[in-house]
Amino acid sequence: MRPVRSIRIGVESAHGAFLGVEHSVRGMQWRERLEGAAVNTAVAISQRYGLPELLGRVLAGRAIGLDEVPNVLDPSIKALMPDPSTLRDMDKAAARLADAVANKEQVAIFGDYDVDGACSSALLKRFLTAHGVEARIYIPDRMTEGYGPNREAIQALIREGAALIVTVDCGTTSHEPLLAARKLGVDVVVVDHHQADECLPDVHALINANRQDDLSGLGQLCAAGVTFMLLVAIARELRRRGLGASRGAPPDLLGMLDLVALATVCDVVPLTGLNRAYVNKGLQVMRLRGNLGLRALSDAAGLAVAPTPYHLGFVLGPRINAGGRIGDAALGARLLADADEVEAARVAVLLDKLNRERKAIEAVMLEEAIAHAERLVEEDPDLPLLLIGGDGFHKGVVGLVASRLVERFGRPACVIAWDARAEGTGSLRSVNGLDIGAAVREAVAAKILSKGGGHAMAAGLTVVRDNFDKLAAFFRERLAASARAARAAA
Repeated sequence: MRPVRSIRIGVESAHGAFLGVEHSVRGMQWRERLEGAAVNTAVAISQRYGLPELLGRVLAGRAIGLDEVPNVLDPSIKALMPDPSTLRDMDKAAARLADAVANKEQVAIFGDYDVDGACSSALLKRFLTAHGVEARIYIPDRMTEGYGPNREAIQALIREGAALIVTVDCGTTSHEPLLAARKLGVDVVVVDHHQADECLPDVHALINANRQDDLSGLGQLCAAGVTFMLLVAIARELRRRGLGASRGAPPDLLGMLDLVALATVCDVVPLTGLNRAYVNKGLQVMRLRGNLGLRALSDAAGLAVAPTPYHLGFVLGPRINAGGRIGDAALGARLLADADEVEAARVAVLLDKLNRERKAIEAVMLEEAIAHAERLVEEDPDLPLLLIGGDGFHKGVVGLVASRLVERFGRPACVIAWDARAEGTGSLRSVNGLDIGAAVREAVAAKILSKGGGHAMAAGLTVVRDNFDKLAAFFRERLAASARAARAAA
């Protein structure tokens, strides 16, 4: 924990804990945020831009450089979004989707069942619909299909007439299912942001700033952020070919930033750089209440004020997620993509109801998980990760419970729901400085996990019950040093 102010602005503590606080209520030592040159930077920021000293110290404490201040305080898409072509495979993907628009091909959009997946799917569908392209969104069922593309769903989409499949917020590690599409002569474009192995699926194009050969430096974007850049690239390619929208004016891309902002906040990616611009401008769009689905959801939630990042993350986001957790996984994407006013109101009320049911399920699971976690910590205070499985746990809520455990115990957590076949579906959440996604991918490579993936702060996995103890030992050994370093830096 670090303080945000000192007794007198500009004066550092001479030594020891800040304000003498060796142990806070949460057991953490308070430390002065600014040291050495950062104090001078804070003063320079305040003087150059006419800002209060306290704000100058906050900006310097967040490592904001003197010349970066304008883009932090008033971030814009124009200033912060680079050429989409800096992302590897972006031009190939944009050209293939422009072909689909030109030839009016049927496109299938395969999304994830969380907010980022729903927003990414809705963005692409709205864009393609405006250009007269038939686009069908497919969201897998969390309980029966799990995360990411599966062979059966891919084959079904092709039988229904899909000439192009675009996966959003998934697909980077889906080698076998996407190979099935290739064998049937259907191109696949992957739009994702999760960590990638060196070996990638055999697809037409794979846009992911976290693939190992991508040099764009945009790995902090969520999938919706990447999807928005893809839409910009497609629009540019269509203009180059002299192709306009089928219904008059081209779609207003900036008017879709409300969905990008929602996904960016709910996927808990860093609010720096382009992400900061996405949220800043997206909130402005959202206040206009132009998206029927978001308007209906806000009304169902009783949101009577202009939305803020808090409302995105804790009011709207959980309701969209509720469909994927304990109901129909496609509800959120359907609401955001193309619902009319009556349908939007119906779906929004249903999602609100599902969210209340989700809260009740979560409370029961959390009580059991906390009791288990307390026993684990008592047995081993230095345990790097809390690994907890439950026969009565709900697959759709394990991620939320893992997040609560991280907040309470200050260490990574993995919560697993076992099914009748002795197979577990788990969700992991981490702390700053400990890359849980990399650990999961290593466990998959070691054949301890059936499948898994994610990013530094969150991941998912599938494991058979017989490998539970092996998994616990793997995490204990693999994460011990990182956990010690993360605690020391906290």
